[in-house]
Amino acid sequence: MGYEYGKNRTEHPEPLKAEVKGSLPDWLQGTLIRNGPGLFSVGETSYNHWFDGMALMHSFTIKNGEVRYRSRFLRGDTYNSNMQANRIVVSEMGTMAYPDPSKNIFSKVITFLNHTVPDFTDNCAGNIIKYGNDYYATSETNYIRKIDPMTLETQDKVDYQKYLAVNLVTSHPHYDKEGSSYNMGTSIADKGKTKYVLFKVPAAGRSGSEASPALKNVETICTVPCRTLLTPSYYHSFGMTDNYFIFIEQPLKLDILKMATAYLRGVNWASCLKFHPEDDTLIHLIDRKTKKEVAVKYFTGATVIYHHVNAFEEDGHVVFDVIAYEDNSLYDMFYLDKLKDKEAKEAANKKFSKPKCKRFVLPLTDKGEMGEDLVKLKYTKASAVKEKEGKLLCQPEVLTEGVELPRINYNYNGQKYRYVYLTVAETTESTSITKLDVETKQQLEWTAENCYPSEPVFITRPGATEEDDGVILTSVINSNPGQSDFLLVLDGKSFKELARVHVEAELHLDMHGFFISQSD
Repeated sequence: MGYEYGKNRTEHPEPLKAEVKGSLPDWLQGTLIRNGPGLFSVGETSYNHWFDGMALMHSFTIKNGEVRYRSRFLRGDTYNSNMQANRIVVSEMGTMAYPDPSKNIFSKVITFLNHTVPDFTDNCAGNIIKYGNDYYATSETNYIRKIDPMTLETQDKVDYQKYLAVNLVTSHPHYDKEGSSYNMGTSIADKGKTKYVLFKVPAAGRSGSEASPALKNVETICTVPCRTLLTPSYYHSFGMTDNYFIFIEQPLKLDILKMATAYLRGVNWASCLKFHPEDDTLIHLIDRKTKKEVAVKYFTGATVIYHHVNAFEEDGHVVFDVIAYEDNSLYDMFYLDKLKDKEAKEAANKKFSKPKCKRFVLPLTDKGEMGEDLVKLKYTKASAVKEKEGKLLCQPEVLTEGVELPRINYNYNGQKYRYVYLTVAETTESTSITKLDVETKQQLEWTAENCYPSEPVFITRPGATEEDDGVILTSVINSNPGQSDFLLVLDGKSFKELARVHVEAELHLDMHGFFISQSD
């Protein structure tokens, strides 16, 4: 069977009451909002890559044991322009849009200029994030779209560049207990320099009356120079502890000059993103107090990392866990022509570099002999060998393989933790989710025949004192004939089913999401 990746989905803007089979905990009250591509063709034009599809948000609102579902397309400028033209007219990373052949030469020249110095899409299909009191749909461009978290209606378009000199920004910020948000962006060739920018968006005041957007109060924490001016590293997330930020400058690089000529050469922007296996991966450790990099330099072999799991400090070390690949074959797997063709899909799955959950350990000092492993933590096989003064070669410990989309109990973000919840990622379609104990390496798994779960989101029980005291929420595509899709609710400890919340609507495979507690 499998999931129909290129199929256009239908929105359900009015709330649908779902059928709860099982029992929801009384304390579980709030809204899970998820985001991902849901529209892949407009008129006679189609997107080339699954990631390019236009954003379709959907939500499950849980209140007093009942659940209501709704979904809406993000009606940004990209969506509206495409719909008005009845064709794809705004380019995405994997799909270059060309003007209607019937358009006049002036229109074609304008289109060319817009692609030479690209004004990126506001098709924000990657995640839902929070700045201040506001919620935004986001991808990785300089645009985000404010949304109403209850109705999913599209609101203001916000341009990071009005507040910060960044061209690209991650869709995975961190949040502290005060409600401030922390994120990273790339500033390309600004005043002759390309750099990575760490920034903070302060929490909204108690009155919540501050003017929107919260980005008006953004604070630059520090900048990290790019090792090459016109080929910055692509990165999808970063790590944070109480005292440090962890940024991985990997050799998956975006060639800016090639991007500027991509339209003229008839290729997409994704073709300008290249993996350089001959290069090292640099690990930048930034002190949150001094707002500068620490003196020790850390590096490892060539790798591709999209998702950080967690990071913490212990006995003079910073420990961080990530999902790592040997190359960037993951992106190529999701071209729609491969996903729609059975043989091509199987061939791509065979070439797929299986992701590994890896643990790195960074000693905060380089005091020791040349060739000495400076990691002194007894419970890990990760190493950091002194190569020369101030430079350590880091080798990770593999915690498990074939997993992606990690989520933790976010109360333990930046702290020593034990459990991570993941999708099993052996192919393009995940058929199970797992709970990994990072100390014992033991796993608990949920799977069901012909069912495809999304990213597992952990919701902690109010007043909980144990890390796994809560529930897991994941939306599940059910391809069994005559059966509906559902929201799955699992017990955080046992990983046993508590409930299936069946929806009389076709769910779509999404990317990431955000749970808004009723108390928030």
